[in-house]
Amino acid sequence: MMVPVGMLTYLILGMTYAFAAAVQPGPLQTYLISQTLSHGWRRTLPAAFSPLISDGPVIVLVLLVLSRVPAWLAQGLRLAGGVFVLYLAWGAVKAWRTYDAQDTAPVPSSLLRAALVNVLNPNPYISWSLVLGPLLLKAWRETPAHGVALLAGFYGVMVLSLAGTIVLFAAARNLGPCVTRLLIGLSSVALACFGCYLLCSAGGLAAGVFSSPVSPQGERE
Repeated sequence: MMVPVGMLTYLILGMTYAFAAAVQPGPLQTYLISQTLSHGWRRTLPAAFSPLISDGPVIVLVLLVLSRVPAWLAQGLRLAGGVFVLYLAWGAVKAWRTYDAQDTAPVPSSLLRAALVNVLNPNPYISWSLVLGPLLLKAWRETPAHGVALLAGFYGVMVLSLAGTIVLFAAARNLGPCVTRLLIGLSSVALACFGCYLLCSAGGLAAGVFSSPVSPQGERE
């Protein structure tokens, strides 16, 4: 049985965009790498499914409420995300200082933390507002099967790509505890850089909003 051309088109579109998004460095990818190096792939692998949890509210918010992401929302998300990513960076620093390759103690749920990282990241809101949202609406209006194909392609490849990242960096643990500890330290620096970037971008956006020209009637132009 052949797959209809329209459905196949949206499936490929979703897969392509997901792969492009998954391989770009970001807070979620860096957090997964840090967790993998600290606790191994078995404890971190469930976090690859975090977009399935975090993106639900994002999709509803963007498609039903927002026509585009307003500046104040992007600013707030960057600010909250920056603080949370810095908190994760501090956790990675502590893991670096106390790293024990034989440690089997239970760790907090990486799935829920990864989902929270994604919720506080403005990129999914922007992606769904500017790219995926309009594309999903167009596909769904043609036929619900096209919309389902787009979502299946996107989240299938997204989860597989994140799982691949986890497995790839898990192999680095086989290089020895010294190398693993070094990589954990580097991941904490990367998380700290992402957190600072989000805070700085939030500050820059706020400055742009409040410094925009004001007309004589008191309205921003």
